Amino acid sequence: MSGNSAATPAENKKSGKGLLFKVATWTLTIFCFYLVFSRTEATAAREGMTVAEYLLRFFADADWTLWLMVMIPYSLFFFSVDSHASWRAIRWFNAPQLRLTQVLPIRASAYILSLVNEQVGKGAMSLYLARRHDVPGWQALSTMVMLGLMEIYQLLFFSGIGVLIYYDLVQQASSQIRLDLILPTVFALAVCYLPIHILFFRGVFGDFPKIRDAQIFRAFREAKPIHYLLLLLFKAPNLLGAVMVYTFALQLFNVDVGFGQMLAFLPVIFLAAALPLPFHAGALLLWTVLFPEFPEVGVFSLIMHTFFVLFNAAIGVVFLPKANAELFDKQAA
Repeated sequence: MSGNSAATPAENKKSGKGLLFKVATWTLTIFCFYLVFSRTEATAAREGMTVAEYLLRFFADADWTLWLMVMIPYSLFFFSVDSHASWRAIRWFNAPQLRLTQVLPIRASAYILSLVNEQVGKGAMSLYLARRHDVPGWQALSTMVMLGLMEIYQLLFFSGIGVLIYYDLVQQASSQIRLDLILPTVFALAVCYLPIHILFFRGVFGDFPKIRDAQIFRAFREAKPIHYLLLLLFKAPNLLGAVMVYTFALQLFNVDVGFGQMLAFLPVIFLAAALPLPFHAGALLLWTVLFPEFPEVGVFSLIMHTFFVLFNAAIGVVFLPKANAELFDKQAA
């Protein structure tokens, strides 16, 4: 007999669900790419070109030098703002003595791991807090969950402002998907949920110990309404910067898209990018739905995202020696 015991029914069931999930996500991804390709092919055919010729013309006309001069500073700016927001949250809920200079190398190195999986990057932050500041893993992870929630609300908040101010643009983009109904509904639900969430973890609705006392929700129990507001404000510069950068970058690629459209739609596209689909296929398709006259912006979004994550990973490589010292050298300052 083999030394390995046979898998239990529970393990087989879990493995089966995992396989089904992978098949479903890859099927959806392939379908999204097919739709984007079909729309790009149709547009290219109307101009008497193949898809390859159409895309080559699109990228050949871009000002790549100026694009890099915009993307590199924005990536550095994003890293600074992101690290600051993480540092504030960790100081509030985990390690009051933590310095910003200690967070910078760990947050930067987490970008390297995020190339594989964003959750792995969050795990690196939790590992650092456990090793260097004796913060239990679940408590550290609760802070990452808090940051993730406010990331979503930041996107919803600014998209809501954009939709409110530029509702006519949303109506114009609703020919294929009723965004003029879907987005206000999502915003209304989000506005209703947040106060209920805060009051629940403040104990207003009773104890519910199995949920409220779970270590993964520790940050929510300790957070006050001001913490939610401050995290939203700390993260806001990144999204506003992204709206400006994407608007300008599209102009460099000769796509006539205004700031109002980006303010209303870019946060929604970022939410779609958070879907568990390879290559951010959900965001790729949404680009072409929102800007049907420019189906090539789907490929543009892939280039923007790829550069962004790779440059952030490069920042992580620069900080990696310091991060390793913080994680593994007990004598590190």
